[in-house]
Amino acid sequence: MNQNSLLRISDLTKEELLDILNDAHAFSCSHRDWQLPDRTLIANLFFEPSTRTHYSFASAELQLGARVEDFSAAGSSVEKGETLYDTVKTFESIGYNAVVIRHSKDEYFKELENINIPILNAGDGCGNHPTQCLLDLLTIYQEFKTFENIKVAVIGDVTHSRVANSIKEAMAMLGGETRFSGPDEWIHKDESYMPVDEAVKWADVVMMLRIQHERHKETMAMSKEEYLERYGLTKKRAEMMKPHAIIMHPAPVNRGVEIDNDLVECEKSRIFKQMENGVLVRKAVVKRAFGFAPFKDVKL
Repeated sequence: MNQNSLLRISDLTKEELLDILNDAHAFSCSHRDWQLPDRTLIANLFFEPSTRTHYSFASAELQLGARVEDFSAAGSSVEKGETLYDTVKTFESIGYNAVVIRHSKDEYFKELENINIPILNAGDGCGNHPTQCLLDLLTIYQEFKTFENIKVAVIGDVTHSRVANSIKEAMAMLGGETRFSGPDEWIHKDESYMPVDEAVKWADVVMMLRIQHERHKETMAMSKEEYLERYGLTKKRAEMMKPHAIIMHPAPVNRGVEIDNDLVECEKSRIFKQMENGVLVRKAVVKRAFGFAPFKDVKL
């Protein structure tokens, strides 16, 4: 496995994580025009539907001057039974310099140990989503200028969320604190659990999660309206938030389900700022994948 791959947040040291965030910040100001070497080839292999992750990676790669191929399993040899390993090995063999992969299988990358080009994980099953976590961290830092003692409440379909797993690891590393809330069947009630109303009042960051119907074996027992009232961010709950607290969501957003429609773009919301930061973070991750040292002339 290439040492510059990014598979899990836990693979990064605190210094490496902060270097990526600093590079992302640099891409927003003094290093907007930084480019990869000419003729760099990157393949985006998305085996699950995606809008933000897929196209923000593509935007980042194109802005860095790479040549980008968007792979679709439909119409490929995957339909003939080709394994993930053989698909990725093919891209390596025909000259691609890196791959970005989204796959439904948890930790799919364990099958790819013998791949030599960098692999950037764009999400694996219910497991990991390192670049989403990094863009969330950048958004939090922009708001509070620190991670120390920042409290993040993650509310919703926690069990099926790769976002929840990654943000908990990262905030612990950086000196923050994470609590979880949601329906009993989608959460483990350990020491990190907190009832919804209590979590909203406690948090500096209220992070709502989408109900991941595609990962559920059974349909949701309650109506959308009932879910919003019991577990979603309603206007009434938003009024309970601390004056300085912000609303985040990894998206796609189901308006009127996990969050009231009017709150998606309210003053406290940073949901679309997260998307903007996604391109910056993915530029930084792609730069790192090719072994370039962190920028040192700009500080977050």
